[in-house]
Amino acid sequence: MARNATVNQARALRRTAPASERFLWKLLRGRRLAGLKFRRQVPIGPYVVDFLCLSHRLILEADGPFHDPAYDAARDAWLTAKGFRILRLKNHEANSADQVFARIVDIIGDPKPIDSSLLPLAGEGVGEADG
Repeated sequence: MARNATVNQARALRRTAPASERFLWKLLRGRRLAGLKFRRQVPIGPYVVDFLCLSHRLILEADGPFHDPAYDAARDAWLTAKGFRILRLKNHEANSADQVFARIVDIIGDPKPIDSSLLPLAGEGVGEADG
């Protein structure tokens, strides 16, 4: 996929994000989660990843109900070969700030403590269709 097409795809994905991704973005944006800098819908090679913490080479993927395991495996293999670590979150995990933080800590070690005053309210931005 050409670079412009990938960038356009990333922009479109930002505008049409499902509720679980919107919740995660509220949790991750502005260094709210342990001071880690995340970007969303980031083009990397031919792919667009949901969330990226470049300093830890960590990709977070919010896996909704419509994922192709074969495509995801090939994509993950390509990204891993480029030195990235991938954390896939199911919707029920992506909608819990505590679970997201715990899974990130498992991968990168113990960053600064979470500032709970900056977190979205429980259930905020989560729709039934998102699981």
